[in-house]
Amino acid sequence: MSIIRCIVIDDENLALDLIEDDILKVPFLQLVKKCKSGIEALDVLQTEKIDLLFLDIQMPDISGIQFLKSLPHKPLVIFTTAYEKYALEGFELDVVDYLLKPYSFERFLKAVNKAQEHLSILEKNPALPSAEEISFSNQFIFVKSDYKLVKIEIAEIQYIESLKDYIKIIVGDKPVVTLSSMKAIEEKLVAPDFIRVHRSFIVNLRKIQYIHRNFVKVGDKEIPIGDNYKENFLQVINQKNRID
Repeated sequence: MSIIRCIVIDDENLALDLIEDDILKVPFLQLVKKCKSGIEALDVLQTEKIDLLFLDIQMPDISGIQFLKSLPHKPLVIFTTAYEKYALEGFELDVVDYLLKPYSFERFLKAVNKAQEHLSILEKNPALPSAEEISFSNQFIFVKSDYKLVKIEIAEIQYIESLKDYIKIIVGDKPVVTLSSMKAIEEKLVAPDFIRVHRSFIVNLRKIQYIHRNFVKVGDKEIPIGDNYKENFLQVINQKNRID
């Protein structure tokens, strides 16, 4: 298991100490430094290899969101904040997770496990073949993953998630990862039941359990609906209601 090197940015000493305690409980996490501002963290990011950033949002001088947007090369990020209203913006910035203070150690562990999964995918698949060579039919696709052609029944796909240069296709509870852009997979996956709801997510309409505010529930995951996709998504849903 690879060690995940992380830093914490928060302007409150108590918050820094609490998250340090949680990090020390997880064997695969290594705390490189605690920082009280984004400016202080810049020196660390420029001189150290950092895999994961725990980032508070509301801070003086520069907010966590402004700081993240300013970074040319971003590590994985978990937002830590007392304000739920920033959750959707966090998803728009492709953060790994969003911890709402006060959070339990169980919730913290769930977030860092997600970060570990992301890093594990990148480490294990440094040179996956491109999805440009994926074979499609009306009922199934063959996806190149781990140097194998994996057959996936289209009807069984729950959702597709972007992981930077890769996509993760969720079939049941089994993810299949391949090198591709969301645009490439979206153009080839022409089945009418699939729709882009966020720049990082395509969902199977038949697998949606419910829609609540700016999220859809598919399987065990709440998927955000991006502002740029919301109008088209709701139009499709309304059309389905009229037809079905």
